[in-house]
Order: sequence, then structure tokens, then C-alpha cells
Amino acid sequence: MAQELEQVKEHVALANRVLAGSGLAMGVLASLGHCSMRLPSEPDRFVVKGRGYALDALSAMRGEDMVVCDLDGYKVDGPVGSGQCYEVKMHSAIYKTHPEVKSVVHVHPRFTIVMGLLQGDLKPMCNEGNGLVNDPLPMFPHQRLILTEEDGIEVANTLGSHKAILLRGHGAATIGNSVEDSVVTMLQLEEQAKMNWYAYCAAGPDHAHVPHEDVVEFAAHTAAMFQLDHLKGPIAQAPAHHTQQESIFGAFVHDLGLA
Repeated sequence: MAQELEQVKEHVALANRVLAGSGLAMGVLASLGHCSMRLPSEPDRFVVKGRGYALDALSAMRGEDMVVCDLDGYKVDGPVGSGQCYEVKMHSAIYKTHPEVKSVVHVHPRFTIVMGLLQGDLKPMCNEGNGLVNDPLPMFPHQRLILTEEDGIEVANTLGSHKAILLRGHGAATIGNSVEDSVVTMLQLEEQAKMNWYAYCAAGPDHAHVPHEDVVEFAAHTAAMFQLDHLKGPIAQAPAHHTQQESIFGAFVHDLGLA
């Protein structure tokens, strides 16, 4: 149990550093955002970035800076003098209403915020994360911080079965079945938003985008990829490999020098 907790704390801290290193929590955004993970052996508790340190920046987070909270958002373990992140109710409410969710990320991605305000949603523009935005994303229709149980539940209910939710003029939240999944989903969301911004600036609000049916076709072809004769043999003989999300996350860890 103790070993698991320490491993989860280190993993969540690393995820916070990846979010910072990727540019989603730097400069004036350095302390704004947080990643969390549900404890595998105690699903009614989760680990999240703490606050109250001399340097609250995501880039500075280490395992010992993480705190443990319950599904009502109360801190139940962590460094003396530290507190949970201010918007802990966003995490606790999502875990409470979505028992399948293993990780939650919230940051203030600039292109996602701008395009959420300009367009109300994001349109598929490239392969990476195209399924995420192939249908309109839900939006929490207020700019305020998620500080109360009521707002946390509204975010969780508005999220529904989607993997991401836009927070109007505030940021976004993503969920996943792992820390890698929720972090990479946020990175892909911002990549789609950036492409939307470029297209909006070039062609206006009616800019071209990848049609819905093309995204569906892409997903089907990708799913069947490893059944092709020239690919399935080498894949079957290869050692157990990581998921795509784990590979992308690992690449960020490597490229940012966080390993």
C-alpha cells in the first residue's frame, strides 16, 4: 500500500512537470493547473498536486508535494502546511460520478480557451486527437473557478461520456483511464485548438476542416491496421508494447529531459 502510494505520487508529479514542459503551465500559468490519479487499491481516494509551497509551479512538483484527497475533496494525507489544489472539487466530483475514470487533468490551454470563445467548439483539423473533437465538446458555461460541490457536479454532469470539457474563458479538463491518457488527451486537445486558430485566422469562422465521416473512417482504418498481413507478424513477435498514449507521454518525458 505504502509503495503504491509513493509510486502514484511520483507519477502524478511527473505528469504535472510534463504539462509545464509542454507549455501548458508556464509563465503566468506556471502554478495554474493540476493532474490527479485515483489510487488503484483505494478508489475512493486520489492523489493531486498540492498547494502552499514556496514555489507552486507545476514544473517544480515532486512526489513529496502531492496530497491525497477523498471523494468529497478533503485532504486526508500530505505534507504538513500544504493544502489541496483550489479546484479539487472538479476532480472529486468527476471521480465520484465517473467510477471508470482513473485520472483527471485541468490546465488553462491558451488556444483551447480562445477557440472555445470564438467558435464554441473545436473542429477536426489533423489526425492527432481528431476523434476527440469530431463531435461538439461540452462546455461549462461560466468563467468562475470550480470551488463548490455544486459546480464540481455540474462540470462532471456536463462532461457526460466525453473525454474533455471546455471551461468558458477558463480552460479545459480531460479524463482518462491512466495519467498518460488524460495528459496526452489534453495535449491533443490543444493541438487541435492551435490548428483551428491558424485556420480561423486564415479563412474566418467558416474555415475548412476534416469532415465527420473522414474521422470515422480514419478510426476504423487505424483500428484494423495491425490485422494487415505485413504488419501483424512483426507486431505479434514483438514484446508487449505500450499504448499510443503511453508512448507519446514517454516521448515528452524524454524530450523534456524529465526521465
